[in-house]
Amino acid sequence: MLELKGITKKFDGKVILDNVNLTVQDGQILTIVGPSGAGKTTLLRCISGLSPVDGGQFRLDGQAFDPATNRDNDAVIGVVFQDFQLFPNLTVLQNVTLAPTMVLKKTTAAAEQEARELLKRLNLDGKADLYPYELSGGQKQRVAIVRALAMHPKLLCYDEPTSALDPDLRKEVEQIILSLKQEGMTQIVVTHDIPFAENIADQMLRVEPKQA
Repeated sequence: MLELKGITKKFDGKVILDNVNLTVQDGQILTIVGPSGAGKTTLLRCISGLSPVDGGQFRLDGQAFDPATNRDNDAVIGVVFQDFQLFPNLTVLQNVTLAPTMVLKKTTAAAEQEARELLKRLNLDGKADLYPYELSGGQKQRVAIVRALAMHPKLLCYDEPTSALDPDLRKEVEQIILSLKQEGMTQIVVTHDIPFAENIADQMLRVEPKQA
């Protein structure tokens, strides 16, 4: 269970997140919705440790937890970025196995075996030796999810996972997220796509721009 207590974040003196409190139960999906500039992605970046907070506290499974300083954060909170952030000079297989071998210290053979199993599970058979430029947007999205799953995170975060995808691919991402829920994965999804958010959410957080 992840708890946020009084989380505050400022940029250049402007309050972006003001005393945010929420709880995400294990195995559930929280969607964060709201207009551009409301702080959705900022909140996700704080939860994932990419941005330190200015106030408040995180608790994970009842213990104080700072995502920004946790040395094992890659194995605690996984992130699927809006622009995928795949390394263009690495193959799909290399993108997926890089962190498990460097951070988790897995052997190359073990990391590659698990990577191939995950790729197969997300219908990416035959794509292991391709480079990102050879993939469609939907395939890049699935590779990004596989890369995050390969770190065995307790919590998986997504930033606008359906942006720029056509309706069929949006449905595909929805099905992947719901299937991961069935396996017990706790997930947080930032999206502007309200129907998509409603279809997957156990809990929905609506954020609004902070008034000046």
